[in-house]
Amino acid sequence: MGWNEDLERIALQERELVLPRLDADMAWEIGSRLRSMARERGLAVVIDVRRFGQPLFYAALEGTTPDNVEWVRRKSNVVARFHHSSYVAGIKEKMKGQTLLESQALPLADYATHGGSFPLRVAGSDVVGSVTVSGLPMRADHALVIEALCAVLGRDYSEFRLALE
Repeated sequence: MGWNEDLERIALQERELVLPRLDADMAWEIGSRLRSMARERGLAVVIDVRRFGQPLFYAALEGTTPDNVEWVRRKSNVVARFHHSSYVAGIKEKMKGQTLLESQALPLADYATHGGSFPLRVAGSDVVGSVTVSGLPMRADHALVIEALCAVLGRDYSEFRLALE
């Protein structure tokens, strides 16, 4: 498993995991699926589904902290800015040996390039929002989001999952 392999797989995820719409009901379905998965697995995560500028679903499971809330905000800001996964931004930073502060003059207090926020694209449109999880290691946050989106969209998760570490 390497950065280039993850970038290729995430490009596939971003291209193929497209929603028919992003309204309150779809956000509830995605967020509820994530919440159920996290509870079944005993995971302490914060979940956020939003259209840019409008929160549609939010849940903080037992064991999370205000710090997780901040990570969600900062990761979703990356998706809103670049329309790509926060994990992609993080990998690209590592490959360049720079931070967003150095490469884009974006304050680290407002942008986090750690996995867990994924762009929500609507069929026939562009990226209109994000789904974000915080509480696990960044690759696991990303993987949980992808697994839930696959379940909601009726896609086979094994075709989209990141390679095992």
